[in-house]
Amino acid sequence: MTTTDISAADFRDRLRAVDDPALDTDIVSAGLVTDVTVDDGTAAVELALGAPHAPDEAAIADRVREVADDAGIDAELSANVPLFDSAESSVLPGVKNVIAVASGKGGVGKSTVAVNLAAGLADRGANVGLFDADVYGPNVPQMLGADADPEVTTVDGEDRIEPPTAHGLELMSVGLLIDDDDPVVWRGPVAQNTLTDLFDDVAWGPLDYLVVDLPPGTGDVQLTVLQNLPVTGTVVVTTPQSVAVGDTRRGIEMFGEYQTNVLGVVENMSGFVCPSCGDTHDIFGEDGGRTLADAVDVPYLGSLPLDPAVRAGADDGEPIVSSDEGDTAAAFRDLAATVANKVGVLRRHHRQQQREPEPM
Repeated sequence: MTTTDISAADFRDRLRAVDDPALDTDIVSAGLVTDVTVDDGTAAVELALGAPHAPDEAAIADRVREVADDAGIDAELSANVPLFDSAESSVLPGVKNVIAVASGKGGVGKSTVAVNLAAGLADRGANVGLFDADVYGPNVPQMLGADADPEVTTVDGEDRIEPPTAHGLELMSVGLLIDDDDPVVWRGPVAQNTLTDLFDDVAWGPLDYLVVDLPPGTGDVQLTVLQNLPVTGTVVVTTPQSVAVGDTRRGIEMFGEYQTNVLGVVENMSGFVCPSCGDTHDIFGEDGGRTLADAVDVPYLGSLPLDPAVRAGADDGEPIVSSDEGDTAAAFRDLAATVANKVGVLRRHHRQQQREPEPM
């Protein structure tokens, strides 16, 4: 058989040489190859990959192209993003993945992680939105240097809020709808209703990821988000300190009760590197995040150092992840890549479980 005689079935069989780095099987057996056609020396391959710009899924796509090259044909790839059962709703129809960022208590840098995670995913090339659901402390606009009032447009006879953009992100926050000095003194039902209205009223564009910054704790706002949004998975932020770890564990248990996937635990402020002596000082203790992840059997996403540059970037509206230099910026970039990979694993595993029988 010459390469020009390759059929779609032949090429699909060749794709069994492409292994999934996380599923311990090849992409055909896992059900990730949803359609193959071969015409005039080009294989059109549809893949059930749901985490755009994730390193592992990019590697899978590269391997598919290598298989085509070895066969002497070209490859045109497209993604068939699978939906979770819980995501089949009219809420956020243009959003592929919703990533909630949570913490068991305040003061652990949750919003900082959310902002830099979103900016890091955008820097990888993804279309990203950031929804600041921390209604009592809406600091995200300041961290992104965003102060423009959202515009309102009419779509199909309904008023919709156009989210402003900053650092390549679409952004919505209660902080953009109130004056800077106004306190947010809302009872739980008011906060819930405000968020529910924003879920419906914001005209998000097509997004690969929507990062949702939750308020700390396990109250009404968190439950509103979990009950109303198709959350793909949650990133849980803690510091190494035992008090923070204990509160974070209770937060993880809440997600379990609402059958929300936990992508993993990230340990923030894990160590301070002295600029004068170069020594690392574990100001808040050490290994609390890793110990917690092991105890509750969720992935450990890594550690982020305690670095004054992070604070300076937040105050100046410049996320540290977008900096070209420094170990701290690299740590946040690694976190964005790791979270994207975890989203991909979750979606590919779901597809593997729901896969259709292979064509004969």
